[in-house]
Formats: sequence, C-alpha cells, structure tokens
Amino acid sequence: MSKRRTRVNRPEGKVSINPRAMRQQMQRVQEQLRRVQEELAEKTVEVTVGGGAVRVVMNGHQELREIAIAPEVVDPTDVSMLQDLILAAVNQAVERSRELAEQSMGTLLGGLGLPGWM
Repeated sequence: MSKRRTRVNRPEGKVSINPRAMRQQMQRVQEQLRRVQEELAEKTVEVTVGGGAVRVVMNGHQELREIAIAPEVVDPTDVSMLQDLILAAVNQAVERSRELAEQSMGTLLGGLGLPGWM
C-alpha cells in the first residue's frame, strides 16, 4: 500500500505554522531577552531629593546600588524627616528603574502581545 498525503483545506485567513521556524524564532527572542537583562543589570538610574540631601542609585533590576545622605540632614531630633526623604528617593528610583526596563524590553516584547509591554 502506498502512502498518500492528505490535503487539508484551510479556511481563508488561516496561517500554517512551521514548528521549526517558530522554535528558531523563540530561541532568538530568548537570546535577545537574555542580552537585555544583562544590560539592565548594568544600567542605572539616579534620584536626588531634598535639594540633594539624599541620593539613590538603582539598576534596571530594581536593585539598590547606592544611598548617599548629606551629613547636614542627619538630625537625631528629626529622624522622621530623613526617613521620608529616603522613602521618597527609593520610590522614585524604583519607578524610574521600571521605566528603564520597559523602554529596554518594550521593543523586544511589544510584538508578542504580552500585557504591560506595548
């Protein structure tokens, strides 16, 4: 008995998917994603608050790399002011770091239709 190929009629607009090509594309995307992640570990954002009283440096992975506090802002009678300045600086740095990550990854992931990566 000879082998016969079965022809499948596809409705209009349906696209045939090549699994090998899809796998190769996913490998390329994974490699690009790995490179972007490495770059984000090296990129930093810097935030200063309180007229330069507190400075925070954070990388693209939202890892805090540095905090600098001006000596004149350290007042043992007003610790809450210093705490507020640190919180404000860290929160702003986190937001900027997220923006940096979205910018870096947006082009790569935007075409995949993932929520939050347009």
